[in-house]
Order: sequence, then C-alpha cells, then structure tokens
Amino acid sequence: METVATKGEVSAVCISRDKGVRKKDVGRGRLIEGNGLDGDAHAGDWHRQVSLLAMESIQKMKNKGLNVGPGDFAENITTRGIDLLDLTVGTRVAIGKEALLEVTQIGKTCHTRCAIFYQAGDCVMPKEGIFARVITGGEVEVSDEIRVKNIDEIHG
Repeated sequence: METVATKGEVSAVCISRDKGVRKKDVGRGRLIEGNGLDGDAHAGDWHRQVSLLAMESIQKMKNKGLNVGPGDFAENITTRGIDLLDLTVGTRVAIGKEALLEVTQIGKTCHTRCAIFYQAGDCVMPKEGIFARVITGGEVEVSDEIRVKNIDEIHG
C-alpha cells in the first residue's frame, strides 16, 4: 500500500554552468543516463550526478526570514509532496515518463560556509538534500510526477 510520501511532483528544474553558485530554474531539462542534468556543472561520471531538495525544506528557510527559492541551495530538482528524508541509499525514483534515478547519498558535508549559512545561521541542503545517479535518462519538467519505485516494479 502506498503512502503519501512515495509520490510527489517536480517544483523546479535548476542548472548552473559553474559549481559553487545558486542554480537557475529553467523549468525543464534532460537527464542523461550515467551523467546527470544536461548543461549542469555537477553532471559527470560520479555518484552525485543529480541533487534533489524538497520545497518543504526551502520553506523552513523562508520561515527563518530568508528570501530563497528553488535553485538557491544549488539543487537540480526541487520536489514537492515526497518525503526525501524517508528514502534510503539504493532507492529508485522515477520522474516523468522515462527518467529513473537511484539515490546514492543522503545529505553532504559542507567544507565551506555558504552565503545562505551566513544569512540564516543554518542551511538545509547538508541535512535534507539527497543525491542520485541517472539510471535511465529522459525529459523532466515542472509538475512531472515523482514516484518511489518498489522492487517488483524495478525487476518485474
């Protein structure tokens, strides 16, 4: 039986040409198998090809008085309605009609304090952002459905 946390939707698709900067919401993009989001600086042959952060996490920072939105935490895909923190490494997540991601990392270590940290005294990405690699590429855009895949769907 599915719970509310296993489905959600894409709120933003964000890219940047450079690392270490906020990303711009471009509304749609193409996930490339084994690489990441086309045109994004973080794409490549490694375990953090795509980053995801929930709009609900961004709202926490807004509640602290920050004027932030999708892409401001350098996430590629901003989600809504799916509990990213319930996912575990190895979980597969389908986005839109074709794309399939596999969660590879929960949170991250920030080696330097970003502008968000200095403004708010905190940042949600290290604790609430997740990272994935692209198993199957495909187009993704705002309002696409996000679904956690169970083992039967993956192997059946």
